Amino acid sequence: MLLYTESPLKFAFSREFEIEGLKPAPAFGILGVPFDSTATYIPGARFGPNAIRAASYNLEKYNFSLNKKPANNFYEIGNLEVVHGNFQKTSKYLESTVKELLNNQISPVVLGGEHSISYSILNALNLDNITVLHFDAHMDLRDSYQGDKYSHATVIRRIYDLNPDEIIQIGIRSADEDEVEFAKETGISYYNSNWVKNNLSDIEYLISNIRGSIYVTVDIDVLDPSYAPSVGTPCPGGLNPQELQKLIYCLEGKDVVGFDVVEVTSRCVGDITSMNAAQVVYDFICL
Repeated sequence: MLLYTESPLKFAFSREFEIEGLKPAPAFGILGVPFDSTATYIPGARFGPNAIRAASYNLEKYNFSLNKKPANNFYEIGNLEVVHGNFQKTSKYLESTVKELLNNQISPVVLGGEHSISYSILNALNLDNITVLHFDAHMDLRDSYQGDKYSHATVIRRIYDLNPDEIIQIGIRSADEDEVEFAKETGISYYNSNWVKNNLSDIEYLISNIRGSIYVTVDIDVLDPSYAPSVGTPCPGGLNPQELQKLIYCLEGKDVVGFDVVEVTSRCVGDITSMNAAQVVYDFICL
């Protein structure tokens, strides 16, 4: 076990994590972060990591669509020991854990938890030449929200402050006017959900042609609430699971240095939101 982690339910098909028995790199490590202290509409994202893990046991090991099985070097790290109500301490623990994973040549695949955690993961990475690929209903570009600089609603603004090479937002359909102006002024690319649905091949081409390292953050509310109702801030008019799946497939062969799926608030086994989130993770590790 790593410092600041504890063992919960495993993600299906993953290996137990023991540093002494690591196989050669590259490898992926599932890390849950059950933190939802800045939630402002529907709480419960702290239940997301284990809900996604439970849903993963309904998946076959053989990925029919990709004609592949999950990567051999795929480990279950456990859940971060979060400090509920304290973003700063939780962020410190998360950064430390991600750095330890990276030192062992393991790329983090993080199950949220609310979206604010993505900042801490990226803060632990070397952002030189990193493109942040952001799937979400919301821009999350507010400089502060309800007086808080570190929030699920400000996370991409804080990530922008870390100076990544590029930020690409896909599936957007809700934003404050100031967020749109900030994106235009700073060159952040954003594609609304209607445009993505009508021009899916163009977005597939865009992702397939990203050069350099990529960090992927998937707020599951990028999906329409008919497919993902158990989220922190549901928003009508989103993508369907097949559209998101096609875009995830475009990451095959890419240098993805980290991946997260956040904002799942499912509290019961078999919930459609956790099923779709587990599918996103499963498809990624099968690429």
